[in-house]
Formats: sequence, structure tokens, C-alpha cells
Amino acid sequence: MPFHGLLMFLGCLRSVTKLNQNWKIDCIDAHFVYPDGMAAVLLGKVLKVPVTVSARGTDMNLYPSFRLIRPMIRWTLRCADRLVAVSSSLKEAMLKLGTREEKIRVIPNGVDPERFQPLPADIAKSRLSVSPSGQTIVSVGALIPSKGHRLLMQAFSRILARHRGLQLYIVGEGSERPSLEVLAKELGIDQVVHLVGKRPYEELPSWFSAGTVSCLLSSREGWPNVVTESLACGTPVVATGVGGIPEILCSADLGIIVEQTIDSAAVGLEQGLAKKWNRDAISRQGRARSWDSVAAEVDDLLRTSFSS
Repeated sequence: MPFHGLLMFLGCLRSVTKLNQNWKIDCIDAHFVYPDGMAAVLLGKVLKVPVTVSARGTDMNLYPSFRLIRPMIRWTLRCADRLVAVSSSLKEAMLKLGTREEKIRVIPNGVDPERFQPLPADIAKSRLSVSPSGQTIVSVGALIPSKGHRLLMQAFSRILARHRGLQLYIVGEGSERPSLEVLAKELGIDQVVHLVGKRPYEELPSWFSAGTVSCLLSSREGWPNVVTESLACGTPVVATGVGGIPEILCSADLGIIVEQTIDSAAVGLEQGLAKKWNRDAISRQGRARSWDSVAAEVDDLLRTSFSS
């Protein structure tokens, strides 16, 4: 890993140099501080081209804790001409590494309002062959430890007896599948917990619309798109207050923020299942910030920073 930034730079130097000769590059826009951002800054120095680097999440939430990676992240942040953070929490992480505040602009992610629209729950469930009766919790995310699916299943098992017909659908794939399957059996919930695997992106609006609530119990995040996509479909979210999640769930009318404990998650899920939500209002709020808005802000940043 300590060599990834350098190797990425060397691997694309020839191609980017040729491109610059044929068509003068105005700036380099890199996403993910390390290794991509470091490679971009090295390219910028060789070609004398300004560089902007965006922080997405793990690059600032986890990688700086690696002893050999932290100095390269600090160097990248110091040498990039402009920086973008997708959440205010990531901006704070940049500042803690000594970055000048005036270099950073917060540009949160958006959502595709044409794709993510609410569907009637019965239609969504029918499309997915989801049980039509009872309430449904949906969680979308890779089956990796940081997404908190073990915690979700433990919290779910705590509340199951009080919610007749309750089902949990986990959409995603990853290394934790075998251990999650074992845990479901140990908890006696394997008949009502469904690990449906990775599903086509086009199917996600149906999954969110089928949910009474959606849930994300991550230990770290940047600006998780699944939260905004759920809201765009009118589905409230129960989530841990990490990364940009408190910025997304900025109102109690949109969801419930919990601590990363079984007790807190169980209470939050019960509150989410019991509350009467205004799903139309949630959808309007969730769909308000489109990717077109994000693109306009990025365009403005590049033009005001680098136009000659």
C-alpha cells in the first residue's frame, strides 16, 4: 500500500504526458486522497498543471491512522491546489492534518431524482418477491465489518418478538456473508433475515420503497449515497451518527440517529417502525439535491480556481 500512489503515478505518466501534448490539460481532478490524489499531485508537478483532490471517506477516516500512509496524505493535502470534501466531517479531518481551511470546499454528493422516486410499497414488494404482509427493514451496503450488519442483526433479534411479520433484507455482497449466515442461525432469525446479495443498481429504488425503514449502522462513512437514495424514495433512515450522516439526517422528520450499540440500534429501529412518517415530504427533501447541482458546484470550483 505505501507504494500505490507512486506506482499509479508511474503507470499513467506516459499516457497523461502524451494527452497533455495533444490537448493541453487545464487541471487534474482527482478523487480519493490516497493513492489517487497523491498520483494526481505528482502528475501536476511534472506537467505544471493545477490539481484538485476530493476526499470521499475512508481516505480521511481510516488511512491517516496508517503510520506509513499518513505522511503521504499530509503531503497530498498540502500540495494540492484545491481540496473538496463531500461532508463537513471530512473537512474537519483535513483540518486536523494541518490543511489550510481556505483551500477546502465542501461539496456533498447528490442523488438521481429521476431514478430514485417513491413507489407504493405493495408494488415494490411484488416486484422483489418480498413478503407483502408485515413491516420490512432494508439495509443496503457491502457485507464488510465497517457497515455494521452484525450489529443490525443483533438489534433486529432484540425487537423481533414485538413485531409480528417483521422481515430484514440486507442487499449487498462481501467477505462477511459466511459469518452473518452463521450469526442468523445462532440468533434464530435465519427465516426472517434475507441476505439477497448484490442486486442491479436499477433495482435499488424498489428495495428502498419496500422498506418501512432503511438502516445503516456503519462505524465510519463519508457521505453515504444509500442514505440520500433511501430518503429520495420516501423511506426514513435509522443510522449511526458517523461521517456525513448527521448532515443528511438533519431533521427528526427524516430519520433517527443512533449510537453504534445493540441497545441504541434496537431502540432506534423500534422508534422508526412505530413512527408515522410523512414519506412524501421525505422524498421531496431527499430528491432536492441532484447530481446536476453537484456538477454545477464542481464546475464553479474548477473555473474560479483555475481559469486563466
